[in-house]
Amino acid sequence: MSSGKKMKICHVITRMIVGGAQENTLYTILGHLRRGHEVVLVTGPSPGREGKLLQNVDFPPFETVELPSLVRELDPANDLKAYFALKKFFRERKFDIVHTHSSKAGVIGRIAARRAGVPVVVHTVHGQAFHPYETGWKNALYKESERIAARYCDKIYAVAQAMIDQCVEARIAPREKYMVVYSGMETSAFANAVREPELRNELGLPEKARVIATLARLFPMKGYEYVVPAAAELIREYPDTHLLLIGDGPMRDELDAQIAALGLTDHFHFAGLVPPAQVHRYLAQADLLWHLSLREGLPRSVVQALATGIPAIGYRLDGTPEVIRDGETGYCVAPQQVGEVIEATRKIWNDPALARRMGETGRKRVIEQFDWPRMADILKREYRELLAHKTRS
Repeated sequence: MSSGKKMKICHVITRMIVGGAQENTLYTILGHLRRGHEVVLVTGPSPGREGKLLQNVDFPPFETVELPSLVRELDPANDLKAYFALKKFFRERKFDIVHTHSSKAGVIGRIAARRAGVPVVVHTVHGQAFHPYETGWKNALYKESERIAARYCDKIYAVAQAMIDQCVEARIAPREKYMVVYSGMETSAFANAVREPELRNELGLPEKARVIATLARLFPMKGYEYVVPAAAELIREYPDTHLLLIGDGPMRDELDAQIAALGLTDHFHFAGLVPPAQVHRYLAQADLLWHLSLREGLPRSVVQALATGIPAIGYRLDGTPEVIRDGETGYCVAPQQVGEVIEATRKIWNDPALARRMGETGRKRVIEQFDWPRMADILKREYRELLAHKTRS
């Protein structure tokens, strides 16, 4: 295929909620639309409080197909329906490339695409379905499903090297089938974000408060079971500490109750579901990011915080250490260790010069590496090389 020929590309993802994998997919689509390629997105329903990303972005129009049977939960009847629906769709539309995202869409979509005769089938690992905090039988099922799906695709991309290492260790596919493509985002908006007294006032943040932000869905495994007790102890020592929680989800009522029981309602500020294009404004009101998720591919919230010029503290797992350089751009601490989170925060609170240095180091490091056009161009080149190889074969 010549370098100038328009490609027909289909992206498949389980849900288009407000989340990292979804933003990654959307920016990839935008990059390829701008290059003149034909792009279609197939997604399942996106119910609940986690938001619908496609309603919160200002993007050029492109075709989106919602498949009701493509659901996140294990559901054999719907999964079979989704497989046949995708296979039929791929055959009818004759795509050059099908690129799947997320575990459920990745398994069903890759098999359906290859069986439909799509020339190039690729997948991105944004995070693992299998992980140390999942039940044994589910981990076994997820791993075997990924092994099967890997045989139906040409290349697997990962948003962090840690994802590749985990997949190879689990014998999903050989290492040579993988490639790191760091998740792209609008870094310039974060780099140029500034403090906004009116926004701080709207959020209820005192003018001189020291603010710790979290940026994640209010959802199990995202670390909020550690955020609340860590904040409670820290506030006793530093009463001017406030928490800004950016995001929404099914844990909101539970968190409200926990915080109220501790008498800390005035110290916690819920921003709710913030449109992606506005997230930089909220992060710029903070002095530090806590990212205490137990399951992550590459933590976009950490990249965004560093691009804003604030340090981050996160757990030493998955792709987090690839972004938080311990002692340089923040601190990586042992998973589930609230005491280590508090101690790392104490170091930053007690040394403002250290905090500024970490923030500036982080900003310089991520500003180019994670810019979304770079990601889109890398994937475009990959598609062309794979198509050319298939043509020669």
